[in-house]
Amino acid sequence: MKIFRNFSSYNSEKPLVLSLGMFDGVHLGHRSIIEKMNIVAKEKNLETAVLTFWPHPRLIFEPEENLKLLNTIEEKTEFFEKYGIENVFVKEFDADFRNLSGEEFVRQVLIEKLNVKHLIVGYNHVFGKSKSGNFALLEKLSSELNFEVEQMEAVNIHENNISSTKIRNALLEGNIAKANEMLGYFYPISGTVIHGKKIGKNLGFPTANLEIDSIKLLPKKGAYIVDVFRKNNFYKGMLSIGTNPTVNGKNMSVEVHILDFDEDIYSEKITVKFRGFLHDEIKFETTEKLIERLEEDRILTEKFC
Repeated sequence: MKIFRNFSSYNSEKPLVLSLGMFDGVHLGHRSIIEKMNIVAKEKNLETAVLTFWPHPRLIFEPEENLKLLNTIEEKTEFFEKYGIENVFVKEFDADFRNLSGEEFVRQVLIEKLNVKHLIVGYNHVFGKSKSGNFALLEKLSSELNFEVEQMEAVNIHENNISSTKIRNALLEGNIAKANEMLGYFYPISGTVIHGKKIGKNLGFPTANLEIDSIKLLPKKGAYIVDVFRKNNFYKGMLSIGTNPTVNGKNMSVEVHILDFDEDIYSEKITVKFRGFLHDEIKFETTEKLIERLEEDRILTEKFC
């Protein structure tokens, strides 16, 4: 897979089948578009491509919202490669770009620079300044500019459309099962192991404290069952998101107790994947009560399939 940060560095003899958007989460709805692109590419001898943006436009237009994302750009591109995309354009959402009208974007970028011959868009996709680009515009321009366009229907689970927003909301509610179902995989976070206050170790449950990319969405405060991936090894783990209120903690932390593990992994990068929700963050009356609950959580984690 090739990654391009600007259009001028792109040069290919083959025209493209392309889709564009944020693809935050690369969820099952996005997967349906990618699968269709792969089919079209084989049928028409085209290369597959995704045009995505960084940062998210909402971070520019609505900075006060403090939007958190399901994927870092590294995670997103890894998913694209895994699902067979050949070219990824990561376009900075700068002033010049966001001032292009929908029609200017199609003519100047998709056709002149990228030689798109087949465009696939989501069921509700809009683009260009003031959201002036939509499927109707694409249909209008397709015959003149000699490209084909098709619009994918929404992917539904339990009669509800899948969307990145719904997945974010599920994670913020601690509904891991619902989020994972819409994603089509277990929600991951990766982080570097840093030194903490050794609270877990003193309780008999040593934890790896993770430094997480600030753009990454964390599920709501609480305790979770996770899978832990370190190098080529897999472990079960209990993960806590919160401030450690029982010991009067104040700062947010992400800590994972890795079952059946006793190695020094400071400064290493590990990945955890959320499997289940144990309970909300609790302030216990005593550390003894906390230890009792940790023991219960450990048993639940061991039994979790």
